[in-house]
Amino acid sequence: MAWRRSIWLLLLLGEPALAAAGSADAEKARWCATLAGTADYFLTRRGEGSGGANMIIVGARLDCEKGAYDRGIRTLEQLLTDKRIPLPPRP
Repeated sequence: MAWRRSIWLLLLLGEPALAAAGSADAEKARWCATLAGTADYFLTRRGEGSGGANMIIVGARLDCEKGAYDRGIRTLEQLLTDKRIPLPPRP
């Protein structure tokens, strides 16, 4: 019977933690998308013969899509600050 009580306690206490983790991931995903949009706007050349998309931005977007938000965010923030582009306000 003790194991049943443990399972119920785990389920009851674990659910808010899972919800908090889900909201943290959603916040990171929004921030990553905001940074990627800003980097794309300021750093992608769009003229004829421009050479195409910035592969650093593409790689960071892929990191975020795979759930590696911290790596993607770190890459995008570093790219923007290296180019002296101010970071957008957090959503």
